[in-house]
Amino acid sequence: MKALLNALCFCFLISALSLNVFGQDSQNIFSEQEPLEIKMKFSVKDIKKESNDSTYVESFLQYKNEETGLWDSLDIDLRVRGNFRLANCYYPPLRLKIKKKQSKGTIFDGNRNLKLVIPCTRSNGADDDIIKEYLCYKLAEPVTEFTFQTRLVKVYLENEDDKKGEIAELMGFFIEDDDEVADRFDGEILEGKKILGTVLEDSAAVRHDFFQLMIGNTDWSTMFQHNMKILKLDAKTVVPLAYDFDMTGLVNPPYSQVSNLVDIEHVTDRLYRGYCREESLMQAIRQEFIALEPEIWEIAGSHEAMIGKSDYKVFNSYLDDFFKILKDDRVFESKILMECRK
Repeated sequence: MKALLNALCFCFLISALSLNVFGQDSQNIFSEQEPLEIKMKFSVKDIKKESNDSTYVESFLQYKNEETGLWDSLDIDLRVRGNFRLANCYYPPLRLKIKKKQSKGTIFDGNRNLKLVIPCTRSNGADDDIIKEYLCYKLAEPVTEFTFQTRLVKVYLENEDDKKGEIAELMGFFIEDDDEVADRFDGEILEGKKILGTVLEDSAAVRHDFFQLMIGNTDWSTMFQHNMKILKLDAKTVVPLAYDFDMTGLVNPPYSQVSNLVDIEHVTDRLYRGYCREESLMQAIRQEFIALEPEIWEIAGSHEAMIGKSDYKVFNSYLDDFFKILKDDRVFESKILMECRK
């Protein structure tokens, strides 16, 4: 018996040591939702001038180790991405790539390619817009399993263009790479192919379309894969992966513009852009969203303290208007069933 106890204690000790030494390998940057603190240093002007969709520049990233509280450093490759924000914003949206050896044993292991969204401008309220955009990703999670994982970050940015050498403190968030999403579902991202919206799997398509109505997004296209990716699950099944939610009524940043694809005056004007499906399916998805309302409010409410009071009030009201549409038979028919594309 004593020998058995000693053996069990030894096994427990080995297991504990393994968890302590290798536990971080099982961690994932998206496992936690508390903002990850990171430090970056580069010239905003130079990164815009010297990088593009295929050209990276060498840089580095420091991140606060959540176990030790110390700062760790990684060499990274960095480039700009996007279109509108790249052309119109002070801070460009970024993509970073971490070498495999650098990421080994860190929270970045398995997610070495990441998109980083930071504020468009240096103005007051820019961080609020980032939190609201991040919330759009989080609000999608109860609605559909086909989403990009995200993680809030607090960025301490040393912009080499700033002669005073001041450190800008910005809110931002990481977005999972396209290929990592595909790997999670054992699927494939279809690149460069025009896909008719009617080809998408029915339930996934309607959930996507209702979600876009909820956040007030009209700036997307299935055919041209604009602000969406198409995920192929098997030979017969393709589903939508939505992203890029700044031009939405729920976020409504100062630089927002209405897409030229739609006939509305402002991004806060809701318009259902999904294709018509069997009414029984659309009614079923309607009830799904109504049932999810408490969870959606819980997600929104858990981030209330991160948004200014007046901004959150408007955000709250806009979200509430969506559920009023769903709960009123006459309004649901006129705003969705009669507006869906034939």
